[in-house]
Amino acid sequence: MTAFSDLQELAARSAAGRVAAMRDEIRDLSIDPLTVRQAAVLVLFGSNAHGKDAAPEDCDVLLVERAATLEDHPGQIGFPGGGVEALDASYQAAALREAVEETGLDPAGVQILGELPKTGLPVSNFMVTPILAWWESPSPVFAVDLAESARVFRAPLKDLLNPELRWMSTVTRGSNTFRSPAFLVQEAVVWGFTGGILNKLFDELGWSRSWDRSRELPAPL
Repeated sequence: MTAFSDLQELAARSAAGRVAAMRDEIRDLSIDPLTVRQAAVLVLFGSNAHGKDAAPEDCDVLLVERAATLEDHPGQIGFPGGGVEALDASYQAAALREAVEETGLDPAGVQILGELPKTGLPVSNFMVTPILAWWESPSPVFAVDLAESARVFRAPLKDLLNPELRWMSTVTRGSNTFRSPAFLVQEAVVWGFTGGILNKLFDELGWSRSWDRSRELPAPL
């Protein structure tokens, strides 16, 4: 089996309703269905060296570091994406449009595999649809607008799957402490919403390696 075939199989299971919610966190339950806004993110995997024959650890996933000056999620690492607009024909179209605006990628080289289950982002009141995709013809990427993104990078899965580079990230607000899976990659900590999505995604794909979930560190706020 290859990474590409694993991703195809996951997309098929998701389309058939056989994939659970993409995060384990109870915060997903706090979304107000009357005021929630729809969003979509592009979860784009690829491999320059091996293409569709690549094993998972030979692949990478496209990530964006948000500008530190933004009001929402400043400095955090996430997938390219954003709010769905009236001009978008679908969640897939919205994710691709946002990815082009943020990273400058060529959408012609992106093969959409399917949609994953919607996932709540309560702090921003978004219901997010992750769009699973394969980078068939990778193109150069960069931070198109530095007011929005500090950098754009391809995060190697060999680092994201490394148990030594994983822990639980904690945020305490009042009497409540929230925990999410975290990853260290290219001098950046991926945690929160994106960390939860990646953790669940790797579990669903069967790519996860056993890691120490009792190891906890404060989130890099």
